[in-house]
Amino acid sequence: MRLGVFGGTFNPIHLGHLLLAETAREQLQLDRVLFIPTFQPPHKRAQGLLPGDVRMAMIELAIRDQPAFVASDIELQRKGTSYSIETVKTLHTQLPMAKLFLLVGEDMLTVKWAAWNEVKTLCTIVGARRTGTTAMRRETGIKWLDMPRVEVASSEIRQRIKSGRSIRYLVPHAVIRYIAEHRLYGTPPTPETAHGHLP
Repeated sequence: MRLGVFGGTFNPIHLGHLLLAETAREQLQLDRVLFIPTFQPPHKRAQGLLPGDVRMAMIELAIRDQPAFVASDIELQRKGTSYSIETVKTLHTQLPMAKLFLLVGEDMLTVKWAAWNEVKTLCTIVGARRTGTTAMRRETGIKWLDMPRVEVASSEIRQRIKSGRSIRYLVPHAVIRYIAEHRLYGTPPTPETAHGHLP
């Protein structure tokens, strides 16, 4: 089995995440892509990070029409700081015959990783280019995806929600409904949110 491993806060999941995963699935001929929400990210403060079960629910809504995509709570179950090396080791134990492909945005290749050299021996690192980012230190051995650069950030989406601005075409519709219905990220109380829609 060829397995994509895609971790992140997914706070919330958006169309940029889905495009990256689908591009990797197609170009690398992956059988499955695991979406793995972090419990606590190691490289940044998790300000405004929603509970893991809420982020899992949004992931499941976002990927429900693509059978090759699967949500995994292994980092949420493990708790603590979510390190890729621990996740990759767990997957190797659970799926010893699987070939693992770790999917990361280029911005994550500019920070210090725990056990980076060991991670590289256990899986193929697959990068997605980001405008304004240059992963100078880790160019060697990385497989780069050929995909459009979609500059969507979860932080921008959260800010747009707080400001009452539209997130249509940035986030799957089912996730927009979920955010509205549960009043997540400071969703303004408007007639649209009352009916499960954001403007």
